[in-house]
Amino acid sequence: MNELVVGLDERSYPIYFQRNILEIIGIDLQKRNFGKKLAVISDEKVASLYGARLMESLNNAGLQAVLLTFPEGENNKTLETIGTLASAMAREGFDRHDAVIAFGGGVSGDIAGFLASAYMRGIPFVQIPTTLLAQVDSSVGGKTGVDIPEGKNLLGAFYQPRAVYIDIGFLKTLPEDELLGGMAEVIKYGVIRDREFFGFLERNRQALLQLDTELLTETVFRCCKIKAEVVAEDEREGDIRRILNYGHTIGHAVESASDFRLIHGLAVSVGMAAAAEISHGMGQLAGEERDRVIKILTDYNMPTRVPVNLDRKRIRKYLLTDKKVVDGSVFFVLPQSIGEVFITDQIEETLVDEVIGG
Repeated sequence: MNELVVGLDERSYPIYFQRNILEIIGIDLQKRNFGKKLAVISDEKVASLYGARLMESLNNAGLQAVLLTFPEGENNKTLETIGTLASAMAREGFDRHDAVIAFGGGVSGDIAGFLASAYMRGIPFVQIPTTLLAQVDSSVGGKTGVDIPEGKNLLGAFYQPRAVYIDIGFLKTLPEDELLGGMAEVIKYGVIRDREFFGFLERNRQALLQLDTELLTETVFRCCKIKAEVVAEDEREGDIRRILNYGHTIGHAVESASDFRLIHGLAVSVGMAAAAEISHGMGQLAGEERDRVIKILTDYNMPTRVPVNLDRKRIRKYLLTDKKVVDGSVFFVLPQSIGEVFITDQIEETLVDEVIGG
């Protein structure tokens, strides 16, 4: 298996890249003495596609495992779901010597990671992400959490996995909107940190959308490398890690105002375009750079405007309850140029109103 390491001293962990991971995951976890009993946490859709194969791999390696599922979708990323899963684990006799496997997309990873952080005051977990967004972003870095009516991810914990296992073969069954949502997070890395990578994404759009194995593997690896470097430098988002929120300030508000009908990655695409427009309006981002950012999103068939049917008052309300609000000020990550961003709360309200519209 190819490997990257997220360097966090005693909390460091590997990111493994391996095709056909379900054939070997049981043996690998058994060798690592990961836990005497494993709770596999997955949404119902991923469990229907891959659950039997994962459980077979675990059982064949002599591991005791229980598959626990919840309904698919961001609307189920709640404390109620955490409570239901925790109760199921308690009934199954899980204790502090056991462990959790997060199996699925970003929602599954957030739920399973938060559950692991809280159950018996913390038990180990590993990530097996099955979506592009989860593979390049949410499975790495230790952010876990759930939503409440007032906003997205307002309850959670920084809780690092013991390992992340990435198999791009899972992406073959992704719906198109989920693939595009993941590509939004991929493009984010080019804007915030790597101009050359941004150009790579511009040149290879067609092949990536057709899931070219070699190019997709390189893409996922490069994204994970960037995120691992940023997280190692700033684990708890006190400084540089905040750049990973590019597109997420307005993106989260739009996603929440849509009642999560607009999936996370596509909402982030709207937020990235909005941030580019705001930066240009402030005289920071050159017009041709703004145009490149918006063009690549459009070329990848992603939205760049706030949907006309969304309530603008709700969007503004969610902006003010976002995690990135400090002392009543909304902080934005804005591009200075492709490959470099800055963080500020010094934005004229008219610029925000212009990109939100309505």
